[in-house]
Amino acid sequence: MTVIDVNNLTKDFGHGRGVFNVSAHVEKGECYGFLGPNGAGKSTVVRHLMGFSKPQKGTAAILGEDTWNKTAQLQEKVGYLPGEIALPNGMAGTQFLKMQQKMRGISDTAFLEHLLDMFELDPNIGLKQMSLGTKRKLAVVTAFMHDPDILILDEPTSGLDPIMQETFIEYILEEKKRGKTIFLSSHIFHEVDACCDKISIIRDGQIVSEFDPNVLKRESDKIYRVTFRKKDDWIKFTKSDYKFTSTNERKFRARVQLKNESIPDFIADLCNYDVCDFTEYPFSLEDYFMKFYKEDKVFEGVK
Repeated sequence: MTVIDVNNLTKDFGHGRGVFNVSAHVEKGECYGFLGPNGAGKSTVVRHLMGFSKPQKGTAAILGEDTWNKTAQLQEKVGYLPGEIALPNGMAGTQFLKMQQKMRGISDTAFLEHLLDMFELDPNIGLKQMSLGTKRKLAVVTAFMHDPDILILDEPTSGLDPIMQETFIEYILEEKKRGKTIFLSSHIFHEVDACCDKISIIRDGQIVSEFDPNVLKRESDKIYRVTFRKKDDWIKFTKSDYKFTSTNERKFRARVQLKNESIPDFIADLCNYDVCDFTEYPFSLEDYFMKFYKEDKVFEGVK
């Protein structure tokens, strides 16, 4: 069952800004990763999913309902975590949570208490006095407190310390086990790689790749680094027909890129050389991503 359905969504803000013919389909119980740097168009898609913006072309739907026309009804079923947090001043975190409970019609606080404990949040602080990380934790708890079946998360761990980032990932994995449907927009590779069943890479408002990360890991070329004891062996090896990603004459070292079917012959060939070190480099989501962004300075801020 398709829970989140984006079809040819277009919102053109001019000067190349916006999103163009974006499509994404998230099945029930699936975590879908939307990966790209700031300004790529991730938040624009999220705002359309939340019904905050009307498409110029295409559609955005949740549970078969158009998000622009059924905004209020759909938001009752969704947990939303925005990328930028704006909280009212003049009240404490406890007051804010009580207000949210009232708006959501929540009478049982057991799940809320569970979230406060998990994310180590003490809400007895004025919102104005809260640090950025504490405000982010409050936003996380607020998004999840009504235990929704659908989660739409925009840069969810921005502002959280590394320990809380790991706690958040563990929570998302548990929510997946419970059958939740999750749309996760992020620029943090580890977060997306750990949580998502399907990933789209967005660049300049367009999806440039959509893939199953597990399939990509199995089918991607492998990188091996080989170090030789003698320069003669290094010279002979680097003159062979392998695809080298780098060579280092000073250290008698070379990196080779191989298809899976070529690996047995490669290993057999190495028996003809005096090798002192042999290392496989595992698949990296970051390396795959950088194929689409490597020439752009815009990516400097991505972690």
